[in-house]
Amino acid sequence: MKAAVLREQNTPMEIEDVQVSKPGSREVLVRPLAVGVCHSDLHFANGAYPHELPTILGHESAGIVEEVGKEVSYVKKGDRVITCLSAFCGYCEMCLTGNMALCSNPELSRRADEESRLHQNDKPIHQFLNLSSYAELMLIHEHALVKIPEEMPMDRAALIGCSTTTGVGAVFHTAGVEPGATVVVIGCGGVGLAAINGAAIAGAGRIIAIDRVDAKLELAEIMGATDIINGGETDVVAAVRELTHGGCHYSFEAIGLKETAEQAFRMLRRGGTATVIGMIPVGTMVEIHGADLIDQKKLQGSNMGSNRFRVDMPRFVDFYLNGKLHLDEMISKHIKLEDINEAFEALKTGQEARHVIMLD
Repeated sequence: MKAAVLREQNTPMEIEDVQVSKPGSREVLVRPLAVGVCHSDLHFANGAYPHELPTILGHESAGIVEEVGKEVSYVKKGDRVITCLSAFCGYCEMCLTGNMALCSNPELSRRADEESRLHQNDKPIHQFLNLSSYAELMLIHEHALVKIPEEMPMDRAALIGCSTTTGVGAVFHTAGVEPGATVVVIGCGGVGLAAINGAAIAGAGRIIAIDRVDAKLELAEIMGATDIINGGETDVVAAVRELTHGGCHYSFEAIGLKETAEQAFRMLRRGGTATVIGMIPVGTMVEIHGADLIDQKKLQGSNMGSNRFRVDMPRFVDFYLNGKLHLDEMISKHIKLEDINEAFEALKTGQEARHVIMLD
């Protein structure tokens, strides 16, 4: 099969021939039809987050089941599925306490003494986040996918695999935004736009979007933002405090920067909660004023929207089919696998929402 292989950080990926193993007893072979190019992959490509190399990046995908292992009963050949990096075992402490997104059971991957799921000339290619979507085939654990109906467009379905689940889930699950609350979202990329859309679905009374790109702020209004702030033109904390008469109930940082994470906390009112969705580089420290904790302000993180993806993703599909989830507007361009490096360059500029690789 063809795959985009990353052999060295900060270097372009190469389209290479890679071999994929036969499915094990609990594994599923999936042919991806659509794969979103997510900013999270860029963090691993540029070294902000470590990963074993060589690898095949990509984790936001939807496709068709090609083959299943002998113990797989959840899906069959021909089923349409969304994949999810939050593979779950179902029996560890995290899973049993409702924190499936935090499951890290090594049984979900192959052991070191087993044949690698991906390999080239008998040398292993390290699988990325249980998935490796930038390829013509994916071999994954059955607990890393969910079935979806045939009427769901696959390019839209792919977005549910990460950005939608991360952004909407952070609103629904991690923060628990209630109707009438005031919400601020810093960063209007794919995840930030999904958080805005999720806040609108949750019934937030006021939704303030912050970004430095006017085109993204226009998209934010389509997603449900009631107010927009260009972060390059004003003090965003002061602007939010003025708009909200003292601070917001909930803020969401969807960029992954120290400065914006601290801004998200500083713009809260008493009792407010700031949720960092963005991937702040490893080793970066975030500072807050200790005295603010007396006012019961909270700063917390969110991992893939604290999802229960086998439950959440079908509901998000219904939201889309019912016109509540605005995925059409999220896609800025459809591309081929061979265009992956150009898509990564576009990620660096931050000018567009989502490129989607079409593999069929």
